Amino acid sequence: MRRLQPIPADRAVELDFEGTKVLAREGEPVAVALLAAGHDVLARSVKYHRPRGPFCLSAACSQCLMRVDGTPNLYSCRVPARAAMRLERQNSYPSAKVDVFNAIDWLFPGGLDHHAMFAGVPVAERVMAKVARHLAGLGLLPDELPPGRAPPELLETEVAIVGGGAAGLAAAELLGSRGVPFVLLEREEALGGRWRTGAPEPAPPATLVLPRGAGTVRLLTTALGVYTDGRGPFLAAISSPPEGPRLVLVRSPRFLFAPGGQVGLVPFENNDLPGVFSGRAVSDLVRRRGILPAESPLLLGHGPELPALARLLEDSGAHPALVVDDSPEPFPEAVAGRVVKAHGRARVQAATVERRSGGRRKVDCDAIVVSVPPSPSYELARHAGARVSFRPDLGTFAVEADGQGRTRAAGVFVAGDVLGAGTAAEAAESGRRAGAALAGEVAR
Repeated sequence: MRRLQPIPADRAVELDFEGTKVLAREGEPVAVALLAAGHDVLARSVKYHRPRGPFCLSAACSQCLMRVDGTPNLYSCRVPARAAMRLERQNSYPSAKVDVFNAIDWLFPGGLDHHAMFAGVPVAERVMAKVARHLAGLGLLPDELPPGRAPPELLETEVAIVGGGAAGLAAAELLGSRGVPFVLLEREEALGGRWRTGAPEPAPPATLVLPRGAGTVRLLTTALGVYTDGRGPFLAAISSPPEGPRLVLVRSPRFLFAPGGQVGLVPFENNDLPGVFSGRAVSDLVRRRGILPAESPLLLGHGPELPALARLLEDSGAHPALVVDDSPEPFPEAVAGRVVKAHGRARVQAATVERRSGGRRKVDCDAIVVSVPPSPSYELARHAGARVSFRPDLGTFAVEADGQGRTRAAGVFVAGDVLGAGTAAEAAESGRRAGAALAGEVAR
């Protein structure tokens, strides 16, 4: 793990990581700063106290939860670094490096069912219940009560868009060009999604630029769900400005959901070791954060992002140990097969690869990068009334919609990877079609 460019002197800040000073770029996620400084283990798992490190860097895996300035269970991949910030790892005693409770994993190799342990044995049952209560939960209570929150903010518009990736941005661009008011919510700190930070594609979409003064854009704002009251439907979201979280309510008769997809994890032994990353997390580290996460990574998965990611890492100075394609038709430079096991105590040091042609071998590597097509993030659309069904061609569930992104729920449209994984160019075209349909509805 190393930075591809030094931190500018005017942006350098020091973090207090359990008594150790860590240099960070002001504003970058805490998890990224710790990874760049060589700290892989950011927590311990709740039950077996196995080491945990960031996997997705998108607040979807819970493997980077930390205590920050006395507040527990914060996604460190979402907390911007600032000077003198205090960072502590959780769920360990006396420390995350030497955690005595890690013995649970060794004592119970077949698994531990704490619900049934000593059940029916009066004294032992009471003792076990007390121990479980002390060990259960994530972290300790906060040092202080949180400050009072600001009152909810209310926005009203013709179209509410969730997701500022290629699909959502293309739809907003079209709506803005036709003078249709919209509110776009994006949980990241910048628009573009994988169009800007993913592994470069052979034919990316053309530049997506919102017309000046078009609509309202709210970054660092996470949509929660769609609800209805006496005035009609509204979208509830949480914004995360520096002054603290705030509830945002967006009232609109029309919604476009383009939140993309959830990164996937391939099953193999020890796939929860620190040093196992999603492909999109790695491409984000390289392209947006300027950090090379490994010198000799092993890449695993399938789909068009896998070879693109291998090229990105090579162009950035890495030397992939191996690229393993587990699809029926692997790309030429890859090995056809699968990863059976990751090796290492506190982080990845090697992997056992099984070739489809036969035989296994252990490959030294300093990270395992899992790149597979994402699963559609259909939850918000379903909450709004859209129908979701299993797609055998995708091997997962996706939202049902017509060619313009219109779902069975009145006023609810979808675009991009929520319909099924594709390229950024395909997502942008999907967004334009949905945007045109929405503009037509507003004009009626």
